[in-house]
Amino acid sequence: MPTLAEVAADLYARLPGEMIAARDARARELRAAGDEGLAAQVTRLRKPSTAAWAVNHLAHTDPGQLDEVVHLGGVLRESQAGLDGGRLRELARERRRLTAAVAARARDLAAEAGVPVSESVAAQVEATLTAAMIDDDAGRAVRSGLLVGPLEATGLGGADVASAVAVPDALGLAPPGEDGHARHLRAVPDLPASSREAKGAAPSGAARRRDAARAEAEEARARARQDLADAEDDVAAARDAGSAAAAEVGRVEAVAGRVDAERQALHRRLAELDDQAAAVDAELRGAVVARQRAERTLADATRRRDEAAARLRDLG
Repeated sequence: MPTLAEVAADLYARLPGEMIAARDARARELRAAGDEGLAAQVTRLRKPSTAAWAVNHLAHTDPGQLDEVVHLGGVLRESQAGLDGGRLRELARERRRLTAAVAARARDLAAEAGVPVSESVAAQVEATLTAAMIDDDAGRAVRSGLLVGPLEATGLGGADVASAVAVPDALGLAPPGEDGHARHLRAVPDLPASSREAKGAAPSGAARRRDAARAEAEEARARARQDLADAEDDVAAARDAGSAAAAEVGRVEAVAGRVDAERQALHRRLAELDDQAAAVDAELRGAVVARQRAERTLADATRRRDEAAARLRDLG
């Protein structure tokens, strides 16, 4: 029997419009084979958002792009740990350039596959790539091709990568806080000076509580932003699908108009040919009558000639 990760890898490599039907068909196959547990897990696999699908598609078709993103992220984190401010700024510029270029590549590949990517979805793709640079787990998730939702790099709160992946256990991912270590994603690294100042004093209990409350509030806002982004993604996808359907209707109507015009022209030509056929039939009937008269005339002339020849022979 296949593992859940193997089934998911096949399903998330498919086009968005094919995933649900393929998932349900695979679940039926597993039930028929007697694996009710795996079938139930497969049924719970979510359809990826358009942004998540675009990143998954990139992972399957051009994984080297994501390797470059994750590698640069590791270099950036090493520089941040060393507090090399000049190098940090240089890498931050390189990070922005690379994420924009790779996001554009993902958008192009999606378009080639027939999946339009709106500006809002492209922004989610770029945010996901930024998260992959900043966080190890996000990097693994992005390279797995198993995303169900986009990732976002924020300055506060845990990096909830697990909820954005179809099979987090296969990647060793857990929701933030379950391993006792909340991770923080920062789109712009802290400056060295501010880092040194932060080490000067230990926060009080009240400060820690305030920080925790702020982190929790920020996490709630992040979830709300993600819900809004998902809804905007669905609206954009529906709008794009509607535009594509309208364009297809226009194309088919144009083809139907041309076919109808050709049909009418053929009807007119057929009527002309019917008239010509009737005229030829009448002409043929006249020719047949004329031939029959000529045949009778020939027969009479031949008979008279033979009679005249016989009389001449009798007269010696």
